[in-house]
Amino acid sequence: MTGSLFKTQIEKIAAGGAGLARLEGKSAFIEGSAPGETVLCRVTAEHRSWLQAELLEIVESSPDRVQPVCPLWGKCGGCNLQHLSYSAQLAAKTAILKEAFVRIGGFCPPQPMVSPAEPWEYRNRMQFHAVRQGQKGEADALWGLKARKKGDVISVADCPIADPGIRAVLRGESEKTQSQLLPPGQDRFTVYARGGLFLSEGGASRGKTRVLDRELVLDAGAFFQSNGAMLEKLIIDLREIVNGMTDNADRTLPMADLYCGVGTFAAFLGDMFSHVDLVEEHTTALALARENLTHLTSADFFAQRGEHWAHSGFSRRYGFICADPPRQGLDPALARRLAADGPPLLAYISCDPATLARDSALLTAGGYKLAELRWYDFYPQTAHIESLALFVR
Repeated sequence: MTGSLFKTQIEKIAAGGAGLARLEGKSAFIEGSAPGETVLCRVTAEHRSWLQAELLEIVESSPDRVQPVCPLWGKCGGCNLQHLSYSAQLAAKTAILKEAFVRIGGFCPPQPMVSPAEPWEYRNRMQFHAVRQGQKGEADALWGLKARKKGDVISVADCPIADPGIRAVLRGESEKTQSQLLPPGQDRFTVYARGGLFLSEGGASRGKTRVLDRELVLDAGAFFQSNGAMLEKLIIDLREIVNGMTDNADRTLPMADLYCGVGTFAAFLGDMFSHVDLVEEHTTALALARENLTHLTSADFFAQRGEHWAHSGFSRRYGFICADPPRQGLDPALARRLAADGPPLLAYISCDPATLARDSALLTAGGYKLAELRWYDFYPQTAHIESLALFVR
């Protein structure tokens, strides 16, 4: 079937951002297509139960289709939903989140509450790749992003989703050029910009960024949320949840911040509890967390993987736990321990609907109820979904 041409209708946007169609009984994923439109496509890869196809022609366009703002759309590996209106993006991602629970978790979740974002100039933290210019090397290197074509990197002269501070460097409007800010001999590096602050691996990598009413120390090389405005919205909601769900969040007991990074959530929630335990396997991030939590009267820091902490550090009862694991979700041992001995209120922040749905099934089997499901559009123009699941005993 590879190489075959088909005219088909797109049913919906699938997880990952491609349009989903049916070709000869198989699911077909077609990048750049929109729900409801009729397209001509060519099959590029065939698997046992699904196909990959490339979009050749839009026979009948969807009313959700818009003209992409960025001239690199379709070439750059990011922003794969930029051809959809923002309202269509929100609808598609809400459907993807719900479907993950039904398909993977085995149950229908509460209707997700959606927090939209500014769709442009929102991204504060970005990872770039060095694009060296032939013999000139480092002296004239440019910043690049991964291309849609696997293995390629393309140089970028602008990025409409990037923070204005990052855009200024890309456009050549900053005091320093791209090559001056490139870490020597490093092919991949991260930058952070917000409110006049600019950090870059290999350069000025440490600094303080203001989040709500607090300054947090961060390092460009350590993970930090990439959309500051949406992070603030999430923090405000978490504080209101802990304050409002007094029947569930027992504030007479300690709280724990799992996969805590630089301690962001504990910095804003920890003063509501008598003690905080923070767990983070990356020692650089945990060292920053110590600096960010000096205002707390009692805190312990565990430089451990979640599975190790589940066996050795989970030694007390908690009134509330906040967990923000990576894309892989909770460590299996930690998920089982939380299901058995977790607190009356558990806030699970997820960047992957599939692993959230998987872990939710385990938690609900252990006695939790999924009370609320919210998602925050940290990454407009992309298929990435950042969600908050609230579990109560």
